[in-house]
Amino acid sequence: MTALDLLDIDASLGEEEREIRSVVRRLVDDRVRPHVAGWYEDGQVPARELAREFGKLGLLGMHLTGYGCAGSSAVAYGLACLELEAGDSGVRSLVSVQGSLAMYAIWRFGSEEQKQRWLPAMAAGEAIGCFGLTEPDHGSDPASMATRARRDGDDWILDGAKMWITNAPIADVAVIWARTDEGVRGFVVPMDTPGVTAREIRRKMSLRASLTGEVVLDGVRLPADARLPEAVGLKAPLSCLTEARHGIVWGALGAARDCLETTLEYATTRTQFGRPLAGFQLTQAKLADMAVEWNKGLLLALHLGRLADAGKLRPAQVSVGKLNNVREALAIARQCRTILGANGVSGEYPIMRHANNLESVLTYEGTSEIHQLVIGQTLTGVSAFA
Repeated sequence: MTALDLLDIDASLGEEEREIRSVVRRLVDDRVRPHVAGWYEDGQVPARELAREFGKLGLLGMHLTGYGCAGSSAVAYGLACLELEAGDSGVRSLVSVQGSLAMYAIWRFGSEEQKQRWLPAMAAGEAIGCFGLTEPDHGSDPASMATRARRDGDDWILDGAKMWITNAPIADVAVIWARTDEGVRGFVVPMDTPGVTAREIRRKMSLRASLTGEVVLDGVRLPADARLPEAVGLKAPLSCLTEARHGIVWGALGAARDCLETTLEYATTRTQFGRPLAGFQLTQAKLADMAVEWNKGLLLALHLGRLADAGKLRPAQVSVGKLNNVREALAIARQCRTILGANGVSGEYPIMRHANNLESVLTYEGTSEIHQLVIGQTLTGVSAFA
């Protein structure tokens, strides 16, 4: 039990879950923490090298079964996401996009041939995947996507562009969603297919230890078997987002915990007016409020994870988790920054890096407003999306 575990939540975890958490934490401590400030400052990250290391530990697609995947529980996957994001949101994004978006789409909707071709290599980190849904002009409204796929004999021809695509600059394969005459369909697109180009998005102020790109599809010809046969309609990509959002519910708590642990250490060692910062009532009030919100968020994540493992988790429940935990994690990061004062903006401490990253986490995989509308529709039975 750590000082932050005010409610002894750790006792609710199983031995295997705690062991998985410890293994991921050691990996982050050894492989991420010593370098992440430099990756962030430089806007570069050794993503392929990290993917292979994550693959060796079974972290890629770890909650999936078969095809080289670990078949871990949803709670174990969540704990892994928490530890990864305690290192950096960008590192967790690498794992989330690989496993919960690209791999999950192929695992859930793909043909046996597609699964055999891609999933073992992706689970090992030897092949990198990305997930192409968001477009330059269509983010929160994927139903309005402009990317089109049309038949040409037995083939498909894809035209369009996808924006803000994690892993795109180094991806070997993309899951691309496009409108067809029969509705939205998904396609497995090798990135070396003629007509596919990926451009890295630079000058980001957030998620700088993550590779983000634009994918352009210009007359891309694909065989008939490139289509995901079981993906019919917009519900297919949205179900993939639900998978990824569950990881974010946990991951955001990792960033918040790292901020809190850093701030607790700082407050007990930094002296002002003849006493440690932790000895002032206002500081303790801030720390108490943040610790309470962190524990509430962890209880929520654990409850959702148990529901997922029981096969009972609903998308609206994931929206509750994503809305609350990311919003509170960002508030914690900002409040921690006030306790560190000017040092809070220094790259020697992780606070501002986490806060900047969480600004992106707040809006990707569904903005706070989108999740409020999902919850509102659940409460009222009335859709306010249009």
